[in-house]
Amino acid sequence: MVMASSVVRATLRAVSKRKIQATRAALTLTPSAVQKIKQLLKDKPEHVGVKVGVRIRGCNGLSYTLEYTKSKGDSDEEVVQDGIRIFIEKKAQLTLLGTEMDYVEDKLSSEFVFNNPNIKGTCGCGESFNI
Repeated sequence: MVMASSVVRATLRAVSKRKIQATRAALTLTPSAVQKIKQLLKDKPEHVGVKVGVRIRGCNGLSYTLEYTKSKGDSDEEVVQDGIRIFIEKKAQLTLLGTEMDYVEDKLSSEFVFNNPNIKGTCGCGESFNI
């Protein structure tokens, strides 16, 4: 992501074979994602959480964005989990229903991954999707 206030890189996965538990929250976070967000926000005391948005981008249409935020927007949906505040922009809310946000590290990369059961298709690199 190119924005100055971006958190880190994010990719997504269409999940069809895996059953994600139904929850009242639009977005759930894995313990790994919670821990990473806490670590990132520790150095940014002026920010209250992370905002998830969606932008038209990439070869498949849509891409998620992650940014630090200092306040909740009027139309943002707030998800609070384990002391972490995630704000979902209005136009991203329907695309995130039932999604699990994870943080994955391997030898070559570290990134947030959105395991989204609503996605109909993704591009080869996993950075854009369509619903």
